[in-house]
Amino acid sequence: MPLKQKPTGKLISFEGPEGSGKSTQIALLAKHLNLLGREVLTTREPGGTEIGEQIRNIIVHNSKGDEMCPETELFLFAAARAQLVRQVIAPALIAGRIVLSDRFLDSSTVYQGIARNLASDPVQQINHFAVGNVMPDLTVIIDVPTEVSLERIRLRASDIPDRMERENAEFFGKVREGYLLLAKGMPERFVVIDGTATEAEVEKQVWTAVQKLIA
Repeated sequence: MPLKQKPTGKLISFEGPEGSGKSTQIALLAKHLNLLGREVLTTREPGGTEIGEQIRNIIVHNSKGDEMCPETELFLFAAARAQLVRQVIAPALIAGRIVLSDRFLDSSTVYQGIARNLASDPVQQINHFAVGNVMPDLTVIIDVPTEVSLERIRLRASDIPDRMERENAEFFGKVREGYLLLAKGMPERFVVIDGTATEAEVEKQVWTAVQKLIA
């Protein structure tokens, strides 16, 4: 198990469809926490370690990525996550830091389990094998309608859409529904925030939720 002692830090994961604004809100939250004198570590999935970043490149940028089957995708995400937890997240939590992760295990539940139609039991088993006993203390879902997600992807300055971003509206619709279903089932861990609000309003709502956790 990655955590062999009780952590004094907190793990906050951010989830949501592509283009929901997670990265922006993570950066804003990190500033708030730094001003309070809290040690903050930000990371992302897949990635966050040298091995994880190489796996990320295979998942999102490999020229043969469109041939990847859902099962392979699931195992690659889990491999990157296992490395991230053991090398980065667990040590940071034990050291008392607040870890902000751009996606975590819920992404696999939604993207591979729901949107890719993989059976839920093996997805959950693989997820938990990868993370051990490291679970988010709070998961912030920044929710945007599918059409907003697609439009934001289109407008990203000069970026070439990656393999996930090239998915169709039906796929993104399943992703959104999956996240909302998770939040409804686990309200003690999840908070859903309207990502179509202004950046400042989303920031305010995120901060309100986080203050309850760290108070």
